[in-house]
Amino acid sequence: MTAAWTEHVLWWQVYPLGFVGAEIRPESPTSEVTHRLDRIVGWLDHVIELGLNGLQLGPVFASTSHGYDTVDHFTVDPRLGDGDDLDRLLAEARARGIRVLLDGVFNHVSRAHPWFADVEARGPESEYADRFRIDWDDAPGWHPGDAVPAQVFEGHDALVVLNHDSEAVRDHVVEIMSHWLDRGIDGWRLDAAYAVPASFWAAVLPRVRERHPEAWFSGEVIHGVGGDFVVESTIDSLTQYELWQGIWHSLSDRNLFELAHAVERGNELLQHSIPSTFIGNHDVTRIASAVGAELVPHAAAVLFTVAGVPSVYAGDEYAHLGVKEARLGGDDAVRPEFPSTPPAPGELPPEAAAVLRAHEQLVAVRRRHPWLHSAHTDVVELQNEWIVLRTATGSGAVVTALNPSAEPRRLPVGGPHVPIAGEATTEGDDLIIPPGGWLVAEPAE
Repeated sequence: MTAAWTEHVLWWQVYPLGFVGAEIRPESPTSEVTHRLDRIVGWLDHVIELGLNGLQLGPVFASTSHGYDTVDHFTVDPRLGDGDDLDRLLAEARARGIRVLLDGVFNHVSRAHPWFADVEARGPESEYADRFRIDWDDAPGWHPGDAVPAQVFEGHDALVVLNHDSEAVRDHVVEIMSHWLDRGIDGWRLDAAYAVPASFWAAVLPRVRERHPEAWFSGEVIHGVGGDFVVESTIDSLTQYELWQGIWHSLSDRNLFELAHAVERGNELLQHSIPSTFIGNHDVTRIASAVGAELVPHAAAVLFTVAGVPSVYAGDEYAHLGVKEARLGGDDAVRPEFPSTPPAPGELPPEAAAVLRAHEQLVAVRRRHPWLHSAHTDVVELQNEWIVLRTATGSGAVVTALNPSAEPRRLPVGGPHVPIAGEATTEGDDLIIPPGGWLVAEPAE
């Protein structure tokens, strides 16, 4: 049974190393601690002011570069600070009623991880040799200094894949998860969950839940994984990349049929779990760069009015720009450094202020209608350049309409409605949406 608090949580996602201005690719590893995590504390009131109540942190554990090449899951990355700094961040979040989710990278580790360093030194005789996927037949007569024929993650030679059939690996992950849940976090984002056998999660997560029954686990899946994986793995939620793609493709191409398909597909997924939904994260081009700042509110309107556990990637509420590129350092533009405190409202350019205002309106809608968490959405009207969605349960209904076209649209919505976000005029039972407009409305009482 998924913890009840997840019905109300709305995440603000941060990539810590970039956010605090840490060097992502240092020339040489260092153990010197630089206390930077407090810079995130300076933004917690902004999270509350947005109406959000969750902080989803990217990697915070010791690593060699970008955080997903872990060397020690029990130590805070010295570029961020130390354990006391993380404890202070957790305490400050807890004092504000903010839940905290940590990023668990359990598919692979860095080549510099002590386990693998021992394997490189001792080969098959290492006590850790069976904790990795290694085919020693590919290296007959292996000697120290020879390459270890280990499986790596998606061609990244620096990321060696763990052997998820190993009982020692399972025990280790249970210990890691339990340790940080004991310290006060609320759950885990499971990085590259799709690459890990469902049987591994099914063996690990119930053991963690025995000690922490309220913990929540969200698995990163990219494509081709659905309800069966949820059932077999016992993971609570999966990332909804189909919705993300349907939103930005439809808006950028002015073809909303793809969004309609993604919404209908999302209804099918609700049979098994409530997905983790987003319009931006640390791995993709910023939504404002993908669709234009003027259409970010349209994307956010869908995010907050369809089923799911939504997250806002830090900076998207200000229409930050950033394009992901397929090269070394190609993620840097979408993982920038932030100032130590949020900008004052009067400091924002008009486009950023408009996007922030739209986020505030839409988060408020979600707060007033918590049943949206698991409600089905129907496509009421659909053309290439406009769409009307209706999300409803026995508890209520909202209509979400997007009009990215250059023409005003008269949208029949089946009875008198009152706009509660966005802008429109009413004429009888119809809503008139201006060119490039959007709105969320609810039935008039």
